[in-house]
Amino acid sequence: MPTEKQHDHERSQGHECGHSHPQGHVHSHDRENGVACCGADVPTGPVGTAGRSFQVNGLDCAEEVAILNRVVGPVVGGAEHLAFDVINGRMTVLETANPASDDKIIKVVAGTGMGAKPWNADRAEADRAVHLKRQARFTAASCGFWAAGFLWHIVETGMGGALGLFAGHGEAPIPLAEAGLFGLAIIFGVWLVAPKAWSSARRLSPDMNLLMVVAVAGAVGLGEYFEAATVAFFFALSLYLESWSVGRARNAVASLLDLAPATARVIRSDGSEADVPAAEVVVGDRFVVRGGDRIPLDGEVTDGAGAVDQAPITGESALVPKEAGDEVYAGTINGDGTLTVRATKPASDSTLAKIIRMVGDAHSRRAPVEQWVSKFARIYTPIVMVAAVAITLLPPILLGGAWNYWFYNALVLLVIACPCALVISTPVSIVAALTASARTGVLIKGGAYVEAPGRTTALALDKTGTITEGKPEVAAVHPLGGTPEADLVAVAASLEARSSHPLAQAILAHAGKDVTAAEDTRNVPGRGLEGRFDGRNVWLGSDRFAAEKGFGAAIPADLRDRIEGAGATMVAVGDDSGVLGLLELRDRIRPDARGIVAQLHKQGVKKVVMLTGDNERTARAVAAEVDIDEVRAELLPEDKVSAIEELVTTYDMVAMIGDGVNDAPAMARAHYGIAMGAVGSDAAIETADIALMTDDIGKVPWLIGHSRRTMSIIHQNIGVSLATKAVFVGLTAFGMASMWGAIAADVGVSLLVVANALRLLRPSAGTMFTKERLEGAVDSMVVGRITHGH
Repeated sequence: MPTEKQHDHERSQGHECGHSHPQGHVHSHDRENGVACCGADVPTGPVGTAGRSFQVNGLDCAEEVAILNRVVGPVVGGAEHLAFDVINGRMTVLETANPASDDKIIKVVAGTGMGAKPWNADRAEADRAVHLKRQARFTAASCGFWAAGFLWHIVETGMGGALGLFAGHGEAPIPLAEAGLFGLAIIFGVWLVAPKAWSSARRLSPDMNLLMVVAVAGAVGLGEYFEAATVAFFFALSLYLESWSVGRARNAVASLLDLAPATARVIRSDGSEADVPAAEVVVGDRFVVRGGDRIPLDGEVTDGAGAVDQAPITGESALVPKEAGDEVYAGTINGDGTLTVRATKPASDSTLAKIIRMVGDAHSRRAPVEQWVSKFARIYTPIVMVAAVAITLLPPILLGGAWNYWFYNALVLLVIACPCALVISTPVSIVAALTASARTGVLIKGGAYVEAPGRTTALALDKTGTITEGKPEVAAVHPLGGTPEADLVAVAASLEARSSHPLAQAILAHAGKDVTAAEDTRNVPGRGLEGRFDGRNVWLGSDRFAAEKGFGAAIPADLRDRIEGAGATMVAVGDDSGVLGLLELRDRIRPDARGIVAQLHKQGVKKVVMLTGDNERTARAVAAEVDIDEVRAELLPEDKVSAIEELVTTYDMVAMIGDGVNDAPAMARAHYGIAMGAVGSDAAIETADIALMTDDIGKVPWLIGHSRRTMSIIHQNIGVSLATKAVFVGLTAFGMASMWGAIAADVGVSLLVVANALRLLRPSAGTMFTKERLEGAVDSMVVGRITHGH
C-alpha cells in the first residue's frame, strides 16, 4: 500500500499548521457490517473491482444483476464476491472469490439465458451493438406480425370490429390466418425472454421474465391471441428500449465532460510539429494548443499565455489566466493565445479520465432507497404470483365464478405485476443526479452519496481554504532580540523550501527567489519543522512549539495578543539560542462565507462546526464573523477524528469538509466527506465521497438542495409507479382491466418516470408534469433503466 508522507507544521496560534498529505489513501469508512456510524443508512465505500471481468450479453438492469447474484454467487462463494457495471454489461469476479474456472462461470451464466465471455474492452462495444441489433430485429418482427394481424382483422371486420378486438373475440373463433400472424408476433416477442423465464422457473425464483411468459402462455390458452401478442410485443419493446437507453447512458458518461481531443500537436526534437494520437503522447512531451482548441492532456504550460475555460472540469464560468508554470487539464478549452504545454500525465490518467471513470463506477454504490426498491421488487414479484393463483382459484371455488373469467383476470394481474416502472424509478434518477452534479463541478462517488447530503444535520469544516480563501500572505515580520529581518525570513524560508503548503508558499513568496534549503529538515507532527541552516539548528512552528523548547517566555505577550486579536496566524522562528522572531500571516475570510453558513442553517443543518488547529481566540474571531455555531480549536489531526466521533453520536448525518488529504481521517469517520478544490489533487478525487472540483464552498448548499430534489423526484416516481399498479389491481379485482391496457400502462409509466427524472439535468426542477418533459419522453430514456448492485 502506498506510504503516507507527512508535512505537519504546527499552525502557530493563529493557523492550523498540522497537515498530512497521503500519497495514497484508501477512503475506508470506519463502519461495521456496512452500516454507517450511529446507524445511519449510508453504504460504505466502493466495491472493489480487482479480479476477473466478464462481458455479459443481456445484463441491462437490476433484474439481471439479481439473477446473476443468485446463480453465480454460490459458485464463487457468495454474491459479495461479485461486482457489476450495468452500463458496460460487465460482471467482475473479485479476487476474494472462491476458485472457479472461466468456463464454469460462463456455463452457469448461460443457464440463465444470458451469455458471458471474458472481458475484452476492444470488442465489448461491438458485441453490445450486435446484441442490440438482435433485440431490434426480434422486436421489429414482433411488431410487424402484430400489426399485420391487426390489419387482417380490420380487413375482415371493418373499423368497428377492430375496436371490438380490444375487448376480445368473445365466443367467435379467431380466423386461422389472424391467429397465425399473432402467433408469430408472440414467438418473436418472447424468443429472447423465454430462456431467462425457463431459468427462473427451474430455480423457483420468479422474476418479471417469468411473469410475462406465463401471462402470454395463459392468454394463448384462453384463445386471446391479440392480447398475448400485445403483451409479448410491448414487453420485447420495453427490453429493447432498456438496452438502447443503457447504451445512450454509456455514451452520455463518455461525453459527460466533452472528451478531450483524440490527437495532440506534438513538438518533435527537431522543432517540427506533428499530430499524434493523445494516447501515444508520453509524459515530458511538449505539445501546442492554439486559441479555441481543446487541451488534449494534463500538463504544465512552458511557453505562451492565454485564458482557459475550465468549465468542463470545474464548472467555473470565468476564464482562468494561464502562463508558464501553470497547470492545464485535458478537456478544457484554450480561449485565446497559443500555449506550449509539457505533458505531465498520460491520457489514460488525466483528471478528465479519472472523473469519467469515477462517474462510470459511481453506480456500483447504490443509494439506500435504491436498495430498498430492489429488495421490494424481489419480494413483490412472488407475492403477486401467489395473488394471481388466489384470483384464479378462490372466486370460482367460493363464489361460483367462471373459471375462464377469473383465470384471465389472474393473467392481467401478472402483467400489472411487472415491476419495470418501479425498478426503473430510482436508478434513472440517481444516474441523472450524478450526471448533473458532474456538469456543475461536483463529483459524487455514487448513489449513496446522492441521498446523504439531503439528510445532513451537522456539518464540520476546516478553516483554511473553506471559510478562508486558503491563500495566506505574510502581513508583517517581527524580529526579536536584535535579529535582522532578512535573517529571520531566510531561516523560515529555508525550512519551508521544499513544502507546497499554503503557509510555506506565503513565506517563500515573501522571501523571494534566492532561497537556500535547510539540511536535515524534519517534520514534527502537529508541531512544526526542524533542520540545519547556516551551520546551526533551526526550527519553525507555533508558540506552543516554542514553549516546548523552553522559549515560550521570549514571545512578547502583547505582540501575541495583537496578532491573535487580528485573526492572523503567528509562526515562531528560532534556533538553539532562542526565538529569532515572529511571522504574521493572514488568510482572508471568503466574502460569501457568512451568507453560505446562513443558507446551510436555512436548509435545516442544525450545527455547523469549525475544526481547526488554530488558537482559540483566532478561531472564535473567524467563527463569530461568519456565524458558525461551534468552534473546536488547537486540534491535532487525531483530535479532529475524536470531534467527528462525538458529532456522529449526536446527529443523524454528519458531513466533514476538508482538503481531501489533510482531513482524510476525519472525513473517513464522518458519514460522508467532501473534498474542496479537487481539480488539482488526484488524492482528493480518489479519497473523498464527494469532490468539489473548485474551492467554492457555495456549492455545498447547492449539493444539499440537489440531493433533496433528487429524493423528491424518486419519491414521486415510486408513488406514481405504485399508484398505477394499485389502480389496475383494483380494476382487476372487479374484472374491469385488460392485458393490453395493463402492459400499455406499464410502458407508459416507465417512460413517465424517466422523463420526470430528467428534470435533474436541468438547472432547476419545476413541477412534475410539464409539457416539455412529456414531449420526447422516449428520447428521455438516454439516462436509461440503469442500476448496479453486487
